[in-house]
Amino acid sequence: MFFYDSLVRIRAGTRTDRGGNQITDWSPGAVQLLEVGGLNIQPASQTEQTDSTRTAVVTGWRVQSDEGDRPDITALDRLEWRGMTLEVEGEVAEWPDPLTGAVHHIEFTMTRVTG
Repeated sequence: MFFYDSLVRIRAGTRTDRGGNQITDWSPGAVQLLEVGGLNIQPASQTEQTDSTRTAVVTGWRVQSDEGDRPDITALDRLEWRGMTLEVEGEVAEWPDPLTGAVHHIEFTMTRVTG
């Protein structure tokens, strides 16, 4: 009933650098996109961080999946939602079903830093 939001998960690809090492590649041709629905996205926080060169605003949203859903989202992914590119803050928490032990739903915070 409350899980009508969706976002696009952006997962980095990899490429080989000049030294032969595999490195993260966020270029448009390398990333994998996946639309994820069945989410509840709510405002969570907004803070300002000021130093001598700028004032940054950090805004966060709490994301929860519907019961029985375990979308493929990790702490390394970026997310696109309402025209913004956001990052997963911390780890994605898997909440267990108390009766079966299977994943009941996931929760995480996504943030955007501006300024």
